[in-house]
Amino acid sequence: MTAIKTSIGRRSFLKTSALAGGGMMLSFSWLAGCKPPDETVALPKEWFELNGYLKIGDNGLVTIMSPNPEIGQNVKTSMPMLVAEELDVDWKNVIVEQAPLNTTIFTRQLAGGSQSISQGWKSLRMAGATAKRMLREAAAKAWQVSVDEVTTEASMLYHKASGKSASYGEMASAAAKIEVPKEVELKNNSDFKIIGTSRNNVDGQKIVTGQPLFGLDYRKEGMLIAMIAHPPAFGMKLKSVDDSQARSMPGIKDVFTIKTYPEEYALQWCDVDSFPELVVVVGNTTWQVMNARKALKLEWEQFSDHELTSSTFWGSTVKIKVPGGLENSAQHAKVMAEFSAKGGNVVRKDGNPEAVFKKAAKVVERSYSAPFLAHNTMEPMNFFANVTDEMAELVGPIQTPEFMEKSVAAILNLPLEKIDIQMTRQGGGFGRRLYGHFLVEAALISKKIKAPVKLVYTREDDMSFGVYRPAYHALYRAALDENNNLIAFHVKAGGIPESPLFANRFPAGAVDNYLAESWTASSNISVGAFRAPASNFIAGAEQSFLDEVAEAAGKDPIQFRLDLLDRALNKPVGEKNDYEAKRLAGVLELVRSKSNWGLETPNIHRGVSAYFCHDSYVAHVIDLKVESGKPRVEKVHCAVDCGIVVNPIAATNLVEGGSVDGIGHAMYSGLTFTNGTPDQTNFNKYRLIRHKEAPKAIDVHFVESDVDPTGLGEPPFPPVIGALANALYKATGKRHYQQPYLGEGITLG
Repeated sequence: MTAIKTSIGRRSFLKTSALAGGGMMLSFSWLAGCKPPDETVALPKEWFELNGYLKIGDNGLVTIMSPNPEIGQNVKTSMPMLVAEELDVDWKNVIVEQAPLNTTIFTRQLAGGSQSISQGWKSLRMAGATAKRMLREAAAKAWQVSVDEVTTEASMLYHKASGKSASYGEMASAAAKIEVPKEVELKNNSDFKIIGTSRNNVDGQKIVTGQPLFGLDYRKEGMLIAMIAHPPAFGMKLKSVDDSQARSMPGIKDVFTIKTYPEEYALQWCDVDSFPELVVVVGNTTWQVMNARKALKLEWEQFSDHELTSSTFWGSTVKIKVPGGLENSAQHAKVMAEFSAKGGNVVRKDGNPEAVFKKAAKVVERSYSAPFLAHNTMEPMNFFANVTDEMAELVGPIQTPEFMEKSVAAILNLPLEKIDIQMTRQGGGFGRRLYGHFLVEAALISKKIKAPVKLVYTREDDMSFGVYRPAYHALYRAALDENNNLIAFHVKAGGIPESPLFANRFPAGAVDNYLAESWTASSNISVGAFRAPASNFIAGAEQSFLDEVAEAAGKDPIQFRLDLLDRALNKPVGEKNDYEAKRLAGVLELVRSKSNWGLETPNIHRGVSAYFCHDSYVAHVIDLKVESGKPRVEKVHCAVDCGIVVNPIAATNLVEGGSVDGIGHAMYSGLTFTNGTPDQTNFNKYRLIRHKEAPKAIDVHFVESDVDPTGLGEPPFPPVIGALANALYKATGKRHYQQPYLGEGITLG
């Protein structure tokens, strides 16, 4: 066992014996890393006023409040498994509930960065182990025996020498009076009974039976519906409004304008918003409001260059230059090509790459690009708000409730304790709901009309409002000597308006002469995190290029990568390499074995890729065939090293979903602009993968590991893009340098 300081302290373990039935309640701090799961049980009303606690009732049920948003990553199932493991509770006795926002208790109520399990790994286990210790001490005191003689199993306490036993529920009230131990022991990994076993989604039945879980499901008596009209193009602002016809239409309560972020307001990193002045229509029903919005007569005008003050995720203040003008995709392509031709900002340099390129026997140079992408969550943006002079009640799907609480408080001029944000389950996030302008809009609308309101976006609203994945470009060069050894590597990458470069990732550390340059081009198009930010482009580009270099060197693509990783492991270049060469090599070796790499199958064309991000390692092999001139992914082989796998069925689902998502976006998706206006505003023009186009089979293999869990929601997405490009090349003899791959006018077969 591993001894661990409880680190929470008596004050933050909110204990009471006055709970219904004399239960025991333990509150644990998210700062120390807690995260939980779900199901619902009737509880005393006063319990719902608290966040972040573990409760044991006199009936033996254990309830864990989940402080973090659930966006489909299944934390509401996997997180309580950590508590249940150390508590030695019967899994069927675990109930999980979604907690409301409470920044007094928690400091990271955020869904993003694939950090849920890794952040909660020790703290959630500590909470379970601490409760178990207190239960054991209560039993020892009642039985007049040493606490070391009291054992636990499946929600029961035992003293084997005397034959005495008691359920957790019987001892919960007495345990609540025990002093919180300063140190507890955590189980050895070899003793896990719940962690590492598959548990079904605790919300599964509610989801498939259509029970209200999502923001769009939320209803409240007297609630009105609101919709917004925003400028038709990025680079424009509101000039005038004629709402006379809309106001007279049935069911319409009001039409007005709002400014979401005042000029003096310093934007938080999550306050991304290109259209701060909006026209709002409020009425009784969605249909009435939609029709009234169509009747608005609106004039727009271009805005000039200006600056915004914003803060980063880490709290530093920055100035953001927002250029005026109406941007076009053709212009974007020209700008990216111009930046790529110039020298960028040198981020890393090993050796003397310039000199080595001059004397190289062979130089391979290729450029890669990808368009803006829309997140397109299944559930469009929405939020409920009921704002009064005294408080603001907000309910809906948001990935950043803790940060948006601060935004709403500042804009409404209310203290934080008067802002109540309640989180619903979210019908997709992928980074889109990190940016909560729609929550602010709902709050301002409710304040204006002095009534509860639900703001609802249509699909067109969401796709034309932003926030988007940036457009990217990367130039790669590789130098080979006369023996086809890689002797220099150069990457110059940038984007509009952010760069995708990770200068210290593979193959950095594996090449003596290495140069990484970065650049950015400003834009008035709003962008933000998209599943596996930046990695979602650079991985595909890098892994496509490495395959081409391996071919130029006359080497097997997997062995070529393994040889480089062997160098990075045994004689690394530089000290800033942010990946473990052994683990990256491990997933390549595993996928090579599981896919029977090297075994040729008629009409099957194979591509490989491997990448590190969010502290995890993923390798893909794609088996692809061409049917009637169209590519068809027959099978995806995937090897993953994400440390200890808490819930295998949920982990497998994440890998499968990420793989399909990566294939779909690389093959079909893209967002373009004409004079600042998105050309694709719904699924009739914005192409997503169809069911029939998904891989016929996906085999997922996890590396057995004793390493603490790392990220998994995002890491499977980036590398599959490179594997797809490499398989397409094998099938067609044509390399693919622009995404979407089927947007290049490719003829297959």
